[in-house]
Amino acid sequence: MLRARIITALALLAGFLVTLFLLPEPFAAIVFGLLAGVLAWEWAGLMKIDSAGRFLFAGIILISCLGAHEQAGVAFPGLWAMSAFFWLVVVPVWLWRGWLLSGNDLGGYVVGWVLIVPTWAAMVALLDRHPWWLFGSMALVWVADISAYFAGRAWGRHKLAPAISPGKTWEGVAGAVVGVGVYSVAGAWVAGISPFDKLAWAPLLLALTAISVIGDLFESMIKRQAGVKDSSQLLPGHGGFLDRLDSQTSMLPLAALILLGTWR
Repeated sequence: MLRARIITALALLAGFLVTLFLLPEPFAAIVFGLLAGVLAWEWAGLMKIDSAGRFLFAGIILISCLGAHEQAGVAFPGLWAMSAFFWLVVVPVWLWRGWLLSGNDLGGYVVGWVLIVPTWAAMVALLDRHPWWLFGSMALVWVADISAYFAGRAWGRHKLAPAISPGKTWEGVAGAVVGVGVYSVAGAWVAGISPFDKLAWAPLLLALTAISVIGDLFESMIKRQAGVKDSSQLLPGHGGFLDRLDSQTSMLPLAALILLGTWR
């Protein structure tokens, strides 16, 4: 299992780097669109729809991405604002109240649309600004996840949300915050920026870390309601693409909304 996980992770990283640094932007947008279609197919599976319905939902997502791309200047910021409202306002209440999504419920597909299309738009826009903007944003989640895992394994005692994801702890969250802090300082040093000149970004980094944790918890809750461990078995040792990108669906649109709206 460990070998399969490592091989799959390396293959995914290689494909991601090729897409970022070697493919022209229009082709990269197509690759991200295909990824959005796969995420939609997996999400529809969590909604307990039949095979034809899963492909139909994937098609709806692809058409939505195409339409948004045609009006990117107007559509993208609107998609990110909608996503920010969903993750900052709706989902915390959702997790607190423990709302249920019934199988094959229209509301479930609306939620899936809100998860996937703004994420695709964020990936396209951040890549268009510069490949390192997208890589750096996504790496924040990777650092948070790895730091949380090791901190939780070493010191985890207090459960974060035992009814949703028993393995997550507050100590893991603290580890994620520390890891992201170290990552941001290292990134500022590599970019030739004094970390002290960017102290105002500390609340932003904390917010992005928190929202990535919320995204992880939300997908864990949906999978628990669906009675499955993974969103699919497409990635050996990792489950599905949605399992690997759950935190990105919450973090990337917010990062794009803030970065592309404030950094000139």
